[in-house]
Amino acid sequence: MTSITIYSKKDCHLCDIAKETLLKVRQELPFSLNEIDIEKDKTTFEKYKYLIPVIEIDGEKAFNYKVDENELKKILKLKSQPR
Repeated sequence: MTSITIYSKKDCHLCDIAKETLLKVRQELPFSLNEIDIEKDKTTFEKYKYLIPVIEIDGEKAFNYKVDENELKKILKLKSQPR
């Protein structure tokens, strides 16, 4: 199963929008979702503080600031095809 990680923090409007998009797409195309609060780790905070939300798909950065719903669906459909 495809794994998506979102790096975010509390009181982040863009993060909330990105999470809504991820949850909406997950209803159609299943994936595991892991949320990391960047404020819980100083190194992670320094790395992502100006980029959030950052979305990684299977460990590769796919989006930051905004999740393109159509692009996300395209990526997930490609990953779900047998190789």
